[in-house]
Amino acid sequence: MSNTPTLAETRQRLERTGQQHLLAFWDRLDEPRRAALLASVSRLPLEHLDSMLSQAASLAKPAAADIRPVRPYLRAMPDAEKFRSIGDDLVRRGKVAAFIVAGGQGTRLGWRGPKGTYPATPVAGKPLFRVFAEQILAAERAYGVRIPWFVMTSEANHDETERFFEDNRWFGRPRGDTMLFVQGMVPSVSRDGKVLLDSPHEPALNPDGHGGSLKALREAGALDHMQSSGIEHLCYFQVDNPNVHVIDPLFLGLHVAAPDSSAEMSSKSVLKRDVTEKVGVFVKAPRLTVLEYSDAPREISEARDADGGILYGEGSIAIHVIGVEFIRKLTDHPLGSVLPWHRAIKKVPFVDPSTGERVEPAEANAIKLESFVFDALHEAEGPVVLRTDRVEEFAPIKNATGEDSPATSKAIQVERAVRWLREAGIPVPCHANGQADCTVEISPLTARGPEDLRRHPPSRPIAAGAEVLL
Repeated sequence: MSNTPTLAETRQRLERTGQQHLLAFWDRLDEPRRAALLASVSRLPLEHLDSMLSQAASLAKPAAADIRPVRPYLRAMPDAEKFRSIGDDLVRRGKVAAFIVAGGQGTRLGWRGPKGTYPATPVAGKPLFRVFAEQILAAERAYGVRIPWFVMTSEANHDETERFFEDNRWFGRPRGDTMLFVQGMVPSVSRDGKVLLDSPHEPALNPDGHGGSLKALREAGALDHMQSSGIEHLCYFQVDNPNVHVIDPLFLGLHVAAPDSSAEMSSKSVLKRDVTEKVGVFVKAPRLTVLEYSDAPREISEARDADGGILYGEGSIAIHVIGVEFIRKLTDHPLGSVLPWHRAIKKVPFVDPSTGERVEPAEANAIKLESFVFDALHEAEGPVVLRTDRVEEFAPIKNATGEDSPATSKAIQVERAVRWLREAGIPVPCHANGQADCTVEISPLTARGPEDLRRHPPSRPIAAGAEVLL
């Protein structure tokens, strides 16, 4: 029996919230579209919409006088081996799972399909999902444990993502060790707070941001599944970075055992290339937060330290470890999360309820709301930041050409592979300028780092000009 409110109940609710126009085309709809409209309206947070919009409009940006630089931990810290051992133990005892945010499409890359299906590696052209799956599988083999993988999709790509996993036989992992679930949506509204209609029977919706991933985990039953499985910490990452270390024992050990950490949330950073790089930075304001590059006052973004380095240079790369109980605390809220809403003014096509005509606005006409996962740092006690190496762990694919493109990502992937080979004492052919004269790709199933290459070096020398898949 359906729990969808009746037409009369829906009318009363819309009148209470000032959104009566959502039923403007009721008399023209057939029964299936009427049912779809009632179901869609029932899921809208209409009673909270005014407060969501008000909170987003009044969201304060930190003043320059209140901002202080962050002192991160470094991978070469004196206690690195101690923390790495603690992280190894966490993984080995089955306390860790992987969590990827993968709701995007590859449209900006000229790719038809979910971004995770994009062929990203320099030799084999492996899709991003396979790169991450092989990392998880390699860690499972190394630690002798099963590592669950939670994959957040979107309404736009869920079915295609699921088919891709099925067609690839779940990348050699048991089907039950991967959970796919859909990101939440929120209504797109006019500047005067009216929910827009995308069609006569469909409100206009937009994804609720990567901050919505925490709410989606809870609503999908993932948190309950983790609790019953003994999972205590999630390794969070995004789909566009093939160089991420999905399971990083040093990071995990620091997260749970650093003297100033509460084991609620920890983050990774890389040093900004220069002051113009478009990446948010970790700052204290006064609590740890990510200051978006577009929000940073010039005196902050261009500030230098006594040695001439970038004072606020700890760039956020969307890699976190988040405690499962902390996620439960954050999502114990009427709206599903305590994270603040941010707003963006965008052009959103809509159906005019007074005329029935579809409008393609020439200028920005609508408010889109979203939340950011890094805002959870505000709520965490003692969050810590680990600075990692850019080549080692940050090769994003965001744009079709130029910066953060497939070309730059592949170049970084090759640079890391060559670095691993050299650190393992394996000769690599070079040009006169010292650059490698080869294209190398190392599968996670071959090596998770240079130490694996030392134990199992390539069976043949690497030839100049060769494309090599190890």
